[in-house]
Amino acid sequence: MEYDKIEVPDEGEPIEVVDEERIELDIPDHPIIPILHGDGIGVDVGPAAQTVLETAARATGRDISWLRVYAGESGREKYDENLPEDTVKAIKEFRVAIKGPLTTPVGSGYRSLNVALRQRLDFYANVRPTYHLEGVPSPVSKPEEMDMVTFRENTEDLYAGIEWEEGTDEVEQVREFVEDEMGFDDTFHEGPVGIGVKPISEKGTKRLVRRAIDYALEHDRDSVTLVHKGNIMKFTEGQFRDWGYEVAREEYGDEVITEDTLWEERDGETPEDVLVVNDRIADNMLQQVLTRTTQYDVLATMNLNGDYISDACGAQIGGLGIAPGANFGDARCLAEPVHGSAPKYAGQDKVNPTAMILSGEMMFDYLGWTDAANLVRDAVEATIAAGEVTYDLERNLEDAEKLGTSEFADAVVGRIEQLA
Repeated sequence: MEYDKIEVPDEGEPIEVVDEERIELDIPDHPIIPILHGDGIGVDVGPAAQTVLETAARATGRDISWLRVYAGESGREKYDENLPEDTVKAIKEFRVAIKGPLTTPVGSGYRSLNVALRQRLDFYANVRPTYHLEGVPSPVSKPEEMDMVTFRENTEDLYAGIEWEEGTDEVEQVREFVEDEMGFDDTFHEGPVGIGVKPISEKGTKRLVRRAIDYALEHDRDSVTLVHKGNIMKFTEGQFRDWGYEVAREEYGDEVITEDTLWEERDGETPEDVLVVNDRIADNMLQQVLTRTTQYDVLATMNLNGDYISDACGAQIGGLGIAPGANFGDARCLAEPVHGSAPKYAGQDKVNPTAMILSGEMMFDYLGWTDAANLVRDAVEATIAAGEVTYDLERNLEDAEKLGTSEFADAVVGRIEQLA
């Protein structure tokens, strides 16, 4: 591809698809990886993560050529637009990328730059692992019990952006259609109303659930839980549950057993090396992640539920400042931290870069660089356990040393060098 204002590094090779049908990638030892530092604190956590990740890559006999791309504030500065086509094309071409948080300015034409990127490139699975790092203060008594991975469908549900503003001709057309043509004449209250549409499709559901089950099998997890509010929204969230079970029953043979079959045929006794697929109502699940934490492994759910539940899980392990994430499509990955851009702290070299660093760990795992991924996680945890932390953790710890963003990254780099 040709680019307008970004420069592709002379060194390094692109990641390529070698099997279109099975979606297998050829991962070179020196890939070109796009990086978007992001808005607000992205100017701090982006370079910090970049330093840590390239150190871990070199410590395991590899290298990375970073390709700087731009969006949000940096996109406006360089291109006078929020989401330059160069950025979309580069992530599409090089397939694996990492980004910091983005802020969507008012009147930009986008509801969310983050959502726009996911939808433009069909990153249909937003994956958020939640686990406790030794030394991180937590509001719960046993944070080490939390070890869940949330698979959140990225392209549908109420985040699809199909809605109409109160007072517009369009919303009145929809209202008239729903009331007069569809017969819901007693549904809307009198006066102004905003209306949104909640699409849940078979395609979107099944590829998300398939991805969650594949992950659980590959990572030796015990269960996948379909999280929904199908008792009320029967034809959207209820259908998500039904389609999810269809995937489990029809595509995985003896590797997977559903919870109802487990009780009907085996009296609840789980056979060895078999993954159990079950389902839970979303509001109850928000209790379950707190009261029965160890009973759940992988959660598969829709967009809005996944946002709520992954944040609730994140609170148990110390907050979103340390919560990593990544978006996956077919033969494509965009790693990104869960937290926002916190612009009031931008450029102060004080915030915690752990979430973006550990998002890079997820990127390494996707590349098959398991040794580098483990090195990053172990070094981060060892640094925090030693009490060398940024201000957000230091204020809740005794005898901790407060480090700036870049100082924390340097400390993690030092431990990578020790552990390698």
